[in-house]
Amino acid sequence: MKILAILPAAIFAAAPAIAGPYANVETNTSRYGNEYQSTAIEKHVGYEGELGESAAYFVQGGLTTISTVEDAKVELSGKAGAAYQINESTSVYGEFAFINGDEVGSNVKAGVKYTF
Repeated sequence: MKILAILPAAIFAAAPAIAGPYANVETNTSRYGNEYQSTAIEKHVGYEGELGESAAYFVQGGLTTISTVEDAKVELSGKAGAAYQINESTSVYGEFAFINGDEVGSNVKAGVKYTF
């Protein structure tokens, strides 16, 4: 499914040192085998903050330019997520992302991060 290729999610695992607004530009290129599929360039503004002493959240949104061999288009996209520090070396995180094109696509990501 192409939408999964153009909806990469940022992995974060620790509470931010300083909460507040930010800008994020991210580029993701998709290939299937040796064949180029598309490049998505996200240009988002967002806000991150703490949820108590062990958790953090973020929300961001803006425009994504999707380029293929045939054409390019601009779509509205966004992400929201949270992370929880279980202990000094282990955290869990989750993220929801969407993009509004001909149809609205979404992606959910979750994981565990262990630091050595």
